[in-house]
Amino acid sequence: MTLTELIASYGYYAIFIGTFLEGETVLIAAGFAAHLGILNLYWVIAIAFIASTLGDQLAFLLGRWHGKQLLERLPALRRKVSIVHALLERYHVPLILGVRFFYGLRIAGPIVIGMSNIPHIVFATLNMIGAIIWAVLVASAGYYFGMALEMWIADLKQFEEIALAIILVAGACIWLWRRKR
Repeated sequence: MTLTELIASYGYYAIFIGTFLEGETVLIAAGFAAHLGILNLYWVIAIAFIASTLGDQLAFLLGRWHGKQLLERLPALRRKVSIVHALLERYHVPLILGVRFFYGLRIAGPIVIGMSNIPHIVFATLNMIGAIIWAVLVASAGYYFGMALEMWIADLKQFEEIALAIILVAGACIWLWRRKR
């Protein structure tokens, strides 16, 4: 089975799982695949919106219900609490809207926000607005990257497997590098 066939068969599932957790790389690759006609851009955006909203809602609720236990078990989360709380006090609306754009705060941010006194309905509303903005921008970046690449490479179809593999491998390398740091 080729990479294109794998993406055509399982791409939407990968988008859901990837964007539920973090998923910029998955979403950029999905946008690129949509440009190639393998996936539908509207479905890519819709699935990313739903999954990222659900992921952040779950993280918020984990923070609300089990925040103190999570802080005891996850020392990396403890280091981010003061950063998120300081930002939350001054800029709670922009922070909730944009938390998914800050690497390292995508999961920790909603957990810490859940530990605050921000009402759930406020977080849910701002989270959905932020999720749709994020899904449209990141998926479109992949889509328009495909358009730009097509300007440079006349017959992009013949290189689509290589281009998709490069995007996925580069994203995995960046993710591993950031995790190691």
